[in-house]
Amino acid sequence: MKKLETYQNFYFVGIGGIGMSALARYFYASGKKVWGYDKTNTKLTQNLMNEGIDIVFEDLIDERITSLHKEDTLVIYTPAIKTLGILDYFNQNQFEVLKRAKVLGLITENTDCIAVAGTHGKTTTSTLVAHLCKEADLPFSCFLGGISENFKSNFLYNGSTYSVVEADEYDRSFLNLSPDWAVVTSTDADHLDIYGDKSHIEEGFRQFAALVPEDKKLFVRKGIEIGRGHQTYAVNEPADYYSDNLRMDHDKIYFDFHTPTETVKDFVWEIPGIHNVENATVALAILHNLGADFDTLKKAIANFKGIKRRYTKHFYQNGKIYIDDYAHHPTETNAVISSIRTFYPDKKLLVVFQPHLFSRTRDFADGFAESLSQADELILLDIYPARELQENFEGVTSSWLLEKVHLENKEVSALSAAFEKIKEKDFDILLTVGAGNIDTLYDPICEWLNSVQSTM
Repeated sequence: MKKLETYQNFYFVGIGGIGMSALARYFYASGKKVWGYDKTNTKLTQNLMNEGIDIVFEDLIDERITSLHKEDTLVIYTPAIKTLGILDYFNQNQFEVLKRAKVLGLITENTDCIAVAGTHGKTTTSTLVAHLCKEADLPFSCFLGGISENFKSNFLYNGSTYSVVEADEYDRSFLNLSPDWAVVTSTDADHLDIYGDKSHIEEGFRQFAALVPEDKKLFVRKGIEIGRGHQTYAVNEPADYYSDNLRMDHDKIYFDFHTPTETVKDFVWEIPGIHNVENATVALAILHNLGADFDTLKKAIANFKGIKRRYTKHFYQNGKIYIDDYAHHPTETNAVISSIRTFYPDKKLLVVFQPHLFSRTRDFADGFAESLSQADELILLDIYPARELQENFEGVTSSWLLEKVHLENKEVSALSAAFEKIKEKDFDILLTVGAGNIDTLYDPICEWLNSVQSTM
């Protein structure tokens, strides 16, 4: 295929995806014409349109599409979209059509690429690495799987020497990358519709790790067998890089950071959870190896604001707390709910959870049930299907999952009815959690809780 810079038009099929939108922003920032289709108009697509990107939400071959020429147009699609008339048109008319992962891989070929992989933790870790790069004023671009609260975006251009990318294991996409540095945060079973079983997903991560040229530039959480030389990182146990002496004071977490040759005391930030200190540990390890000084890194850690929908927390004068999180795997839901229980053991917790994918719900039903049983009350939303069809997963429903949850106060609800149900509940802490369109509840909940507070 031709070099990316020779194309003037970039058409994105599924532009509203978090990874696709970062690429769209990259090409738009590069002065290219960017167009796209998505099934649903969301906050993210609205932001893209506000930035100047043209998006349609109907599968129609209109003049905007027929006016494009294959000689100067690259079509980029996500494998989550299986059938679409627009995509058929481009294929039938012999346009260059590439997966998102392939295009991201081509971009990373020309940079010193820092790729962060893992079934959990990759979004926080890659966003934190990008934030530290920005604070250290390194020349980099980042392509993230979440919206950075510091950047207010999932993309930032600060130069082209380095690229920071979230390496997605779905559909083995991360094998298209050219990582010079890499992190593997976790290799738990997930995406079994692609991999089949845990052994095959572990093999996928070993193949990803094999792409890194140098052992010293591969960082793997201690305890993961990756099949080649690497550096380890951990929390509360010795490793090549590790953090310990964790303590909390007025909603701030303090920790000490150890390299192979020195100890740096009293890093401090406001991001809760031991797993997040673990993510910080490997981010610090990489930036230390890139030559960033610890004074800069301490300041950067302290002003890291986190990621939208990653334990986003609001406090209200009436004492209520609202937390919103993207967790969609039992390991993640357990981490979020356990963290709430640790910090607020006596608070009444209402959880509103939206399962993501019929296949994931089926494969991990017992794990979801166990984590959700830690709530005081549960509203379980209908399963968000994404790319899947209910007819292919007979009997896999939210009602079926609810039966496995050991709670007295529990119910299934459609998303459209959930907000009214929430307003009727008695709770100290409200947690909305899931990776589908549950985020549409966020603004109404915040507005409601603010209005309740203002009338007190």
